[in-house]
Amino acid sequence: MPFPLPHRLIFMRHGETDWNREGRLQGQRDVPLNARGRDQARGVGADLRQLVGDGRQVDFIASPLERTRETMELARHSAGFLPADTYAMDDRLKEISFGDWEGTTWDELAARDPARVRERKRDKWGYVPPGGESYAMLAERVRPWLESLSGDTVTVAHGGVARALMVLLADTEPVQAMRELIHQGRILLFEGGAFRWV
Repeated sequence: MPFPLPHRLIFMRHGETDWNREGRLQGQRDVPLNARGRDQARGVGADLRQLVGDGRQVDFIASPLERTRETMELARHSAGFLPADTYAMDDRLKEISFGDWEGTTWDELAARDPARVRERKRDKWGYVPPGGESYAMLAERVRPWLESLSGDTVTVAHGGVARALMVLLADTEPVQAMRELIHQGRILLFEGGAFRWV
């Protein structure tokens, strides 16, 4: 049963980083946007403005990592919300921790640690990488943040957070959430127990 959120959650994944382009697991490493990522963040401004009007009745909250903060500020500026840096941050919105795996690609991991990679493929939602956390653990980290929201909210966070929100807010099965493509440069709108890409 989905979490009963009585208002809209307007979600943006951060723009592209060099590690995204290279297929590296970022997790909670503080990797900046690249030029394409900055363009993606600016490009979402028009859709954001259309969804939230002048932005005065909406809360803006970002993960504290650099790539999400920069995405929020560029999107806000592009949408005409000034000052661009007027938003809150919340540690609970940080990306899933991949622990010892952060900084590597899946191909590198498959060569270095094939047994654990196979184990994760069997249960992507529940698997805990060495020194990291599972998607199930991430969802439990995000749940209290959802409970703290008091109205329509724009948030910039990460692909893992989007998957957790799909499970928590839209009654998506974890196995399906793990298959979803989490776009950069688009808005994911959660409303009425469902989600859709804008």
